[in-house]
Amino acid sequence: MTVGSSEQGQRKLHRSLSVWEAIGISLALMAPSMAASINPQGTAGTVGRAVPVAFALAFVGVLLVAYTFVRLTQRFHHSGSVYGFVGATLGPTAGVISGWALAGTYIFYAVTTAMAGGRFAAGFLDATGIWKTSALWPGFLLGALGMVIVWWVAVSPARGGTRALLVAEGVTVALILIVIVIVFSKLAGHSGPGKLGVDWSVLSLPSGTPLSTIFLGVVFGFLSFAGFEAAATLGEETKHPRRDIPRAILGVAIFGGIYFVVVTTVEVMGFGTSAKGVAAFINSSSLIGDLGAAYVSSWIGNIITIGAMVSAFSCALASTVGAARLIFALSRDGVLPDRLATVSPAKRTPVTATGGVVLIVYLIVAFTWFVLRGTPFGLFAQAGTIGTLILLVVYILATIGMIKLVFFSGENRVRKWEIAIPVLGIVVLAYTLFRNIWPLPTGVAWWGPLTAIVWIAIGVVGAAARPAATRRAGQALTRAEGLGVAAAESEAGQLSAEPAG
Repeated sequence: MTVGSSEQGQRKLHRSLSVWEAIGISLALMAPSMAASINPQGTAGTVGRAVPVAFALAFVGVLLVAYTFVRLTQRFHHSGSVYGFVGATLGPTAGVISGWALAGTYIFYAVTTAMAGGRFAAGFLDATGIWKTSALWPGFLLGALGMVIVWWVAVSPARGGTRALLVAEGVTVALILIVIVIVFSKLAGHSGPGKLGVDWSVLSLPSGTPLSTIFLGVVFGFLSFAGFEAAATLGEETKHPRRDIPRAILGVAIFGGIYFVVVTTVEVMGFGTSAKGVAAFINSSSLIGDLGAAYVSSWIGNIITIGAMVSAFSCALASTVGAARLIFALSRDGVLPDRLATVSPAKRTPVTATGGVVLIVYLIVAFTWFVLRGTPFGLFAQAGTIGTLILLVVYILATIGMIKLVFFSGENRVRKWEIAIPVLGIVVLAYTLFRNIWPLPTGVAWWGPLTAIVWIAIGVVGAAARPAATRRAGQALTRAEGLGVAAAESEAGQLSAEPAG
């Protein structure tokens, strides 16, 4: 369809992406190479050597959530992801709240990953002697400069962007896996630094650590997996959405689970399970980079740090793309200002919404840098916590909506016992959320959970304060391609003989 000046032409996204490009956006937003280089440090701060245990539990939770997204994307395809899914199953108010929440998650993740990219870039320049400095502000500066590139790529057609993300992330992950194999081999032969060996105590909690504490570390596991569902935002741009989107979501979730459990196990073993080893693990500037330098060669550490930097900015790009498409969907349906629903006639991408997302990222970075006098790593951790806590709420709402649609709509295409899967998922998500917001953290850590609560509250109040706009959004949802009840039932009938995933 050629884009003209008509209203319809201005609001129609181009359907041209394949399953691999859908995988690319999910893989890039999950950012396995960046996540493996920094996220486990947050988990180690609460559970010590048992980082792999927390990531394994997060993997279980993600698989339970993946079931929800597979079932939903088999029936619906919509650029608003859970905004469309929840709106179609639980009603327009819940849909608007979910869309607003997930947009917030992606915006805060863009901040998180931009700061991670800036931090890795500053570390590389310092390690190679290109820019020697002990100051913290270069991380802010380089992260902000990286967002300029992110904006430019984000407003380009999604096909080229997602392919570039997939290639860049794939190369970096392959390099990390090579290093992990070498580290494990040297551990097995006691030929590495300090003659450390394979130590399976990483798969158990340290003595005296309460079992409930593992859920404090799990939040960083969810942070690492977060984004596996991002392919859902490309439902209006993928050639075969009801087949390719579920495959992309489930495939990335399974890959991420195996990858993170294996990598974190070797990482902790490589640093050592003693108190000294765990401390070195927590204080590392780049986990995989430092392991590569210690177990392989100093140059490999720098290469991996570059890879982590690329992964971080790729994730910032994927976050920006996801947030922009959510804002586009909300604006197109009259919830947010109509101007944000503009699609570029030449690029066929939501350029105004994308610019708005990048502007918000810059405002958060500037506020932290100049007003709060914070650090890039501090902003990374807090923004990541905010985004993840909001995301848990989104997952819960999506799962409730899926249960209502699949198990209580009068259809009998799914075996009844399968309801145990999403119910268990809600239990895991809800307890993780509760454990991380209550009791409310003290000190500087308090503002992460509080900001997440405020963001959700704004969505709730906004939806309640504008009932007419919310109702119009609901009507627009039922008219949108694939979201009407009749359309959903008709299209879902084509899948009745096929198992999920």
